[in-house]
Amino acid sequence: MTTPTKSFEVIQLLSRHGVQFIVVGMTAGVLQGAPAVTFDLDILYSREAENIARLLLALEELEAVFRGDDRRLVPNESHLQSRGHKLLMTKYGIVDALGALDDLEYDDLTSDTVVLEIEDLEVRVLGLERLIEVKEKAGRAKDVAVLPLLHATLARSRG
Repeated sequence: MTTPTKSFEVIQLLSRHGVQFIVVGMTAGVLQGAPAVTFDLDILYSREAENIARLLLALEELEAVFRGDDRRLVPNESHLQSRGHKLLMTKYGIVDALGALDDLEYDDLTSDTVVLEIEDLEVRVLGLERLIEVKEKAGRAKDVAVLPLLHATLARSRG
């Protein structure tokens, strides 16, 4: 049985290491009030060299390895420089680290984010409008299934 990722612990650790990232995926919706459960944490990270160095240190502390690979491969600098999705298992659960979201990179999406204060952290999260666009474009059954929740959460947030 899959257990939900301890997303807050991962976010805290990434923040402590100074990693520039945006929470994307359904966790972004949940953090903005969507009444849902998600089992992973998706982040889009800046691929600037200094940020990759910080992310590598954080992933080492998270004991991150690639999922679905019995060799327990650890992500390296070359992996993180790519735009692709790094599907990882950490000591806190599943984390998907994205070098790009569709054709958009970290800097392309910062204007579509909101900064949430969670305990003592400021967390950059993909805004609901853009999250809905991403889910609609993906078109997978799991993405389509959450669209009514995200639309209702967006409507509630607008008052």
